[in-house]
Amino acid sequence: MEPSWSEMLGGYRRPYDPRRAIAKLRDDPLDPAAWAELWNELHHQGDVGDASYAAVPLLVDACAAGPRDWNLFALLATIEVERHRLRNPRLPDALAQDYAAALVTARDLALADLALTQDPLFIRSALGLVALADGALELGALLGHLDSDEVTELLEQFLAWGELYDVDAG
Repeated sequence: MEPSWSEMLGGYRRPYDPRRAIAKLRDDPLDPAAWAELWNELHHQGDVGDASYAAVPLLVDACAAGPRDWNLFALLATIEVERHRLRNPRLPDALAQDYAAALVTARDLALADLALTQDPLFIRSALGLVALADGALELGALLGHLDSDEVTELLEQFLAWGELYDVDAG
C-alpha cells in the first residue's frame, strides 16, 4: 500500500514527500544536493516523522545498485536511533515490515561495502547501521553520533590510548 505522502511529516513536523530527492539518487546515488535535502527534511535536531520512516525502504532500494557513500548508512542509522526518542512518533504498523526489511538489506549492503573502503566516516556509519539492524541500539547510537575527535577522546579517557598504544605500528 502506497503511503499518503501529503499527510506524512518529516523532521520539521511538516508534510514532506521525499520521492523527488530519492528519484535523483536513482540516477546518481552520490548526488550531494539530494542527500543534503534528505538530511535536512527527514531529520531535524533529533526529530523524525512518519515520512522519515517511509523513506527508509525507498532509500535502500534507490541506492542498492550503488555506488554508495556514508550518507545512506548514516541517514538510516540516524532515523533508526531517533525513532526510539520519546518525542518522536512510533513507527506505524503499516510501515513496520518494509522498514525492517530495508534495514536488513542495508545491513547486508554495509557489510559488503566495508570490505571496499578505508574511509573512517564510511566505516563508522556502516558499522553503526549494522549494529542497529542487528538490534544493538546503544552501540549503533554511539557509532552514529560520535565524530573521530570524540572517539579519540573516549579512547584516551578509558584506554590511555596515546600513552599505552602504538597506533602507527600498522
